[in-house]
Amino acid sequence: MAIELPDNVVITQLDELVSWCRKNSLWPMPFATACCGIELMATGASRHDLARFGAEVFRFSPRQCDLMIVAGRVVMKMLPVLQRIWQQMHEPKWCISMGACASTGGVFDTYSVVQGIDRFIPVDMYVPGCPPRPEQLIQAVIDLQGKIQREGTMFGGEFERPQEQEPKRALQGPEVVRDWPR
Repeated sequence: MAIELPDNVVITQLDELVSWCRKNSLWPMPFATACCGIELMATGASRHDLARFGAEVFRFSPRQCDLMIVAGRVVMKMLPVLQRIWQQMHEPKWCISMGACASTGGVFDTYSVVQGIDRFIPVDMYVPGCPPRPEQLIQAVIDLQGKIQREGTMFGGEFERPQEQEPKRALQGPEVVRDWPR
């Protein structure tokens, strides 16, 4: 005997439903320190409208956020503040490194500038460029949403089985041009 379901009923796994809710309700914590911050603001403005992708509310309280966007260079004096904000965010949390300065130190190869924030906090997505375009940040948010949908569980089982987590994307350096004119 088959059970007939009405047309307005959807059946799914609870983990998939929770992951869908998480991916469509990201609350970003902007950590913008330089020119990448202007592009981050442009992404949240009406022309690019990050709200269409579920990351509408920029909050400045780490206890209300689950996505940190580090945009721009981070100096050694600012690093303890960045780490404290990261530790105050609740699990599950994600991080996007926006721009060449946050990802690799950019053109600032000095002792005072952090040469990649991934040495101090885990980074989920890298956005290349100096400064990156708002479309690139939107694509990183979309990629992060796909990762959240694939990996998330309701009771945090992904933290108990780290071998099943998708490995972090390695930061790819610029392609070497072999036929450079001499």
